[in-house]
Amino acid sequence: MIRKIILLLIVLFAASCTSRKVVIQTTRPKNYKPPTKVEVVKPIENTNPIVISIDTIKTAEPKTEILEATTRVKVTTEMVLAYIDSYKAIAKKNMVQYGIPSSICLGQGILESGAGTGPLSAIANNHFGIKCHQDWNGPSVKYDDDAAQECFRKYNQASESYNDHALFLKSRKWYDPLFKLEKDDYKGWAKGLKAAGYATDPKYPEKLIGIIERYHLDQYDAEVLGKEFVAPVAPVAPIAQPVVKKKEYEVVKGDTMYSISKKFNISIDDLKAKNNIPDNTISVGQVLIIE
Repeated sequence: MIRKIILLLIVLFAASCTSRKVVIQTTRPKNYKPPTKVEVVKPIENTNPIVISIDTIKTAEPKTEILEATTRVKVTTEMVLAYIDSYKAIAKKNMVQYGIPSSICLGQGILESGAGTGPLSAIANNHFGIKCHQDWNGPSVKYDDDAAQECFRKYNQASESYNDHALFLKSRKWYDPLFKLEKDDYKGWAKGLKAAGYATDPKYPEKLIGIIERYHLDQYDAEVLGKEFVAPVAPVAPIAQPVVKKKEYEVVKGDTMYSISKKFNISIDDLKAKNNIPDNTISVGQVLIIE
């Protein structure tokens, strides 16, 4: 009996030694990257315009620039170019359908939304700062602009904002003169939008034209109209020539043309020619060019 018990214990011990343990391993994917950090600085209270700075942390600092309109934002050039690439197709489509220059559509989108980084574009997909007005029955948001808590239109996606912007301009009679301009007259449109009351900023036309020309947005007008687009070449500033100061000598008592020529190692004929002197007559106090 004892032998049977000992044999049973040996069998149980051997079984426990050969059993396998289940091991769970957790590994990071090979292409794992830590999430980038986006820092948002809240607007300063009781200031106009609102200041918002958005910087994505990268290994190399990208070039930044300031865009100013209803919102003042700090963006990178790459962000603006990416914005243009995202919306140039719908801007060209609206030019064909409604007659609004693509350059104006894109330029206003960049200016009003800070290339998609402004607060209205973030919370309402509103890229053109269009307020509700009496004919708007869609969703809206409250936002401080010219007055506190004004009503602004809200869209499900940015493309709806672009389409509504075209309809907004086309359906209001005070914008009618703009549609009589040349199809690619973005300067006339920029000035006309301000004159018609689209923006209260007195520098709105200059800012809009500046963005259009900085990013060559008029190339998309040329594409729609089938014209050849040639980017303007920045004028080259002339090289400043050094100013050569003439060496002069004031005649003192006892000087003669001969003595002065010897003193400065210049011939009498050259001395007379430089000073337009017909003869050898000079006077005390007279200033002669000698070099």
